[in-house]
Amino acid sequence: MGGNGFNGILIVDKPAGMSSAQVVAFVKNKLKARKVGHSGTLDLFATGVLLCCINDATKLSRFFLHDKKKYHAILELGLETDTQDSTGTIISTCDMVDFTDQAIREVFARYVGKIEQIPPSYSALKHRGVPLYKHARRGNIIKKPARQVHIYNLNVCKIDLPLIHFEVSCSGGTYIRTLGSDIGRQLGCGACLKDLRRLASSGFSIENALTLPELEECVSSGKTLDHIISMSDSLPNMPAAEADDELRKKIRHGVILKQKELNLTSTDHPGGFIKVLNKNHELIAVLSHDLKKNELTYCCVFEK
Repeated sequence: MGGNGFNGILIVDKPAGMSSAQVVAFVKNKLKARKVGHSGTLDLFATGVLLCCINDATKLSRFFLHDKKKYHAILELGLETDTQDSTGTIISTCDMVDFTDQAIREVFARYVGKIEQIPPSYSALKHRGVPLYKHARRGNIIKKPARQVHIYNLNVCKIDLPLIHFEVSCSGGTYIRTLGSDIGRQLGCGACLKDLRRLASSGFSIENALTLPELEECVSSGKTLDHIISMSDSLPNMPAAEADDELRKKIRHGVILKQKELNLTSTDHPGGFIKVLNKNHELIAVLSHDLKKNELTYCCVFEK
């Protein structure tokens, strides 16, 4: 079944060596969708959970960008590259990597909580509208200011020097390459990522992801819809309100709404978002609460 007739989220297991944009193009072609977008770029060498937003669901991608992510990574000590991963050019090496397990775990522990992180020069962040990695490939290294990210959990799973296997749960916008590089510098030997796999994003797990061959099989067998998450179900943690016919009419015409019209109090969603559903549990709008004006503004509307 083609993607022209449905909207929702598809969880894809991105393969290594394929860009996030290439995965999106593949999905769009296979589903014959009008539009497909992703939420949260994965590096070329990385694998794992990539959220693909189909058709109208592309309007929801902004709500997933800053949600919690979980990764499994392999860090190689004694090797630094310009990209902070194994695909880059080696810029330094160190043979002194015979650290005790305790010393390694103590350094890892320093990075739990809110930390400052300088985004890598080889990244999709933009400078004057151009991604940093394009500047870097031209020899123009752009350094962005440090920004705060949150490391919720950081667990060393296996130490087999010079390799360290670890898992990390973090806020959106965290660069695991940079985290690994910073840990290597703290140890004094340098390091780069050898492997990176995203296990979860915005509450969606790798266990529910389709590989690209599996997606092709689903399309061929007509089972694509079995794997599409509806727009309403894709925002499980967002407060919901059910709209009657009168409210649906107001939303359709863009009438400014007050919180009392949704039977919600300010404590339900202080400064946050609200999803509005119809009687069939279909998403018809996402609203933002303006505390100062005590009004609800429209983020996106799907009611027609």
